[in-house]
Amino acid sequence: MTFLFSTKETAYPPQASPGRLLTNAARCHSLSTTVGDTPVLWIDRPFTPPGRGFWAKLEGNNPGGMKDRPALHMVAKAKERGELRPGATIVESTSGTLGLGLALAGIVHGHPVVLVTDPGLEPILHHMLTAYGAHVELVTEPHPRGGWQQARRDRVQEILAHDPDSYCPDQYHNPDNVAAYAPLALELVAQLGRIDVLVCSVGTGGHSTGVSRVLRQYFPHLKLIGVDTIGSTIFGQPAGSRLMRGLGSSIYPRNVDYSAFDEVHWVAPAESVWACRQLAAAHHASGGWSVGAVALAAGWAARNCEPETRIAAVFPDGPHRYFDTVYNDEYCRNHNLLAGPPPDEPDRIAHPSDNVVKRWTRCSTVLDPALTEALA
Repeated sequence: MTFLFSTKETAYPPQASPGRLLTNAARCHSLSTTVGDTPVLWIDRPFTPPGRGFWAKLEGNNPGGMKDRPALHMVAKAKERGELRPGATIVESTSGTLGLGLALAGIVHGHPVVLVTDPGLEPILHHMLTAYGAHVELVTEPHPRGGWQQARRDRVQEILAHDPDSYCPDQYHNPDNVAAYAPLALELVAQLGRIDVLVCSVGTGGHSTGVSRVLRQYFPHLKLIGVDTIGSTIFGQPAGSRLMRGLGSSIYPRNVDYSAFDEVHWVAPAESVWACRQLAAAHHASGGWSVGAVALAAGWAARNCEPETRIAAVFPDGPHRYFDTVYNDEYCRNHNLLAGPPPDEPDRIAHPSDNVVKRWTRCSTVLDPALTEALA
């Protein structure tokens, strides 16, 4: 009689279950390998006329979104270097998506996770982070200059001081955040073959820097369009209140590579809501604030570039955490977000300091505002 598996203990790898052993495991995953290999989808109407369009990289197909990639990578690298000790607590500031990634990394690597956020965190996401085993702390007052973002970072430092063994990935300034996106870039190369324009939202600067840096090794002519939100200081606008989460910043993250950008687009919340809902209705593939803003800028690029231009846009997440905001009519009415379609063309300014932008605006002068302030 022939047996598929030996009954001897030495026939199996240590701690492996016989029921887990398969003859073809190509589509079977451990928890960490559920991240990556996300699909691309062709997007055209209503953003472009027939014959035009762009490719969307659907990072919402990761368990928690695009930031699963840097969360797993930053934690793994910190463990390799001995910065994160066995069983130590991971502490980080987040507006949401990185929190999902760190909750995943905590489960994969066996670490408790403390996430510091603010009252803008969607209730559904708060509940899910707690369900994933993370401890969620909310700061109650914004920092007088750095807003909610700096208030969160200050609270992280207090926690780290109280628990010297804890570890903060510091997504805003950690180069491992940038390096984590090399696989995403290589996936795009394999999927699309050639990329002429890359459109990315910008928050910590991780994926815009990491993806474009690798793509330019293959396509030196690559044009990079950054997408920000009104009220964000990243590209030299003054700080203002920001309804949109997941992109924008009230600090200057060191991971932003200003020299890599050819231009930047600022998008307002109502414009992003319109784009998100159009994506959902026309393509059944949508997401949150960043996705809507990126789609608006990528559609503009597709309309204005030569027809053969191959455009890739990174969609960082899916729609589910935004059911009470972007996709909630009452919420949108209360915040005047149902104004209808934006103009076909954005406003244009020659320099980031020319005007305080209030609606979709583009600028081809991209400067590091921290350096500009230092020279002033």
